[in-house]
Amino acid sequence: MSQPSYTRGRQDHPLLTLTIGQAFDATVARFPDREALVVRHQGVRYSWQQLAEQVDTHARALMALGVTTGERVGIWAPNCAQWCILQLASAQVGAILVNINPAYRVSELEYVLRQSGCRWLVCADAFKTSDYHAMVQELVAELATAALGDLASERLPELRGVISLSTQPPLGFLPWHALAERAAQTPVEAYTARQSSLHFDQPVNIQYTSGTTGAPKGATLSHYNILNNGFMVGESLGLSCTDRMVIPVPLYHCFGMVMANLGCITHASTMIYPNDAFDAELTLRAVAEERASILYGVPTMFIAMLDHPSRQQLDLSTLRSGIMAGATCPIEVMRRVIDQMHMAEVQIAYGMTETSPVSLQTGPDDELELRVTTVGRTQPQLETKLVDADGCIVARGEIGELCTRGYSVMLGYWDNLQATHDAIDPAGWMHTGDLAVMDDEGYVRIVGRNKDMIIRGGENIYPRELEEFFHTHPAVADAQVVGIPCSRYGEEIVAWIKLHPGHRATAEELQGWCKARIAHFKVPRYLNFVEEFPMTVTGKVQKFRMREASIELFTKTR
Repeated sequence: MSQPSYTRGRQDHPLLTLTIGQAFDATVARFPDREALVVRHQGVRYSWQQLAEQVDTHARALMALGVTTGERVGIWAPNCAQWCILQLASAQVGAILVNINPAYRVSELEYVLRQSGCRWLVCADAFKTSDYHAMVQELVAELATAALGDLASERLPELRGVISLSTQPPLGFLPWHALAERAAQTPVEAYTARQSSLHFDQPVNIQYTSGTTGAPKGATLSHYNILNNGFMVGESLGLSCTDRMVIPVPLYHCFGMVMANLGCITHASTMIYPNDAFDAELTLRAVAEERASILYGVPTMFIAMLDHPSRQQLDLSTLRSGIMAGATCPIEVMRRVIDQMHMAEVQIAYGMTETSPVSLQTGPDDELELRVTTVGRTQPQLETKLVDADGCIVARGEIGELCTRGYSVMLGYWDNLQATHDAIDPAGWMHTGDLAVMDDEGYVRIVGRNKDMIIRGGENIYPRELEEFFHTHPAVADAQVVGIPCSRYGEEIVAWIKLHPGHRATAEELQGWCKARIAHFKVPRYLNFVEEFPMTVTGKVQKFRMREASIELFTKTR
């Protein structure tokens, strides 16, 4: 009889029973003079002691503003030193940091601030084409005339004030430097007492899901959730105080603030931000010039770096490992990262915001084939199972929905009991919505999402399989596959194709290539050649937008 698709991670990695502040303070005490944070676009270099001074100053300043344990403080900014400082300062005083997507516009900002009940918002002045100050002024017209901390907003009744990272913000905003000046109003004794009153099971972070199927939901995460997840990811990578990590992924996302920042903090590794947002050349230069050993990124980032003309002129030989996550990782891209970027120990991590985020990860000793075809095995101290539509565990080798249980599962969705109940079953299992297969050794392969599976003429087609297949064509840099309605077959397949620079291919050529190699029902009816895919700020492809565009584009051509 086949084994059931259930595994339990190793139990010999003890969990940390610390708050984020306690873990940070322990690292500072051990390595005060080692480099902690490098922010290249701001010219910032902090040792652990210097970073601690910034954190303590701004933590006391938050207390001076009246921020109490459990109150929400929003951060709306691209990657910068202040993001890291606020992440740690808010944790030191028991506030709940609310991560706000830098790409949000006014309506989305209003929804998140209102839904989370934010008391204070920290924002940049602008990012790319977004004027944050102008959007805040449109949303909170009362800001210009309100006394500091006394804001009474009609649209955001719980908001007390807005702090700007700009040195000269408009009237009504508190500048970041002026915030620091308020630290003296909080006695050290009061700050120490606040820190001592906190415990690791308290909520410390709210991260909003993408909201592709409705309004965004705020995954509420505790110190215990995210500190341990960052720690376990770092343990798998073998992080130490000698490692230097380049972090081009956005901090507002769990990849940046948990896997990167908290992974580094728990292992005293140096955090390096190459820019405020991802730039392939600046990231490559950061690796070379900072002599980095670790690099994080999503597949689209690695593809851009691999294809960038400056890569071959830069010395990337100090790299040894890193994480590729955030989206499915094409096999050919992984092989190129290992061969061409010196990342022999690169690992795949799989998870979701609601699980802090990582629940499965490959290991440094896994064979290459496993590291390029699976998302690894269950992380220490966690459980994984694959279930059918009735909730029964499927046999090894069969497709089922992936579920996770353990320390990493969120406390729930903020102020949304129904959504929490729908996502976490009574036994504590988080249902991911991802379809997967588990082999006899416990390695898991993601085959798609329930909602992404295409049913054409009664045949189940998994987009991931086709995407991997397209990566074996020498002209294809990346591929994404979606289904659109079809009156004859139920659904038809659309492949969005991005070609390597300097390469050409036609739809007929690629269709002919497919017909010679895969089953006829898997051959895409339509191909759409693009320069870029629609994506979130974190580099995740937005398939719902691709599906909508494909319907508009191809249903008119039939």
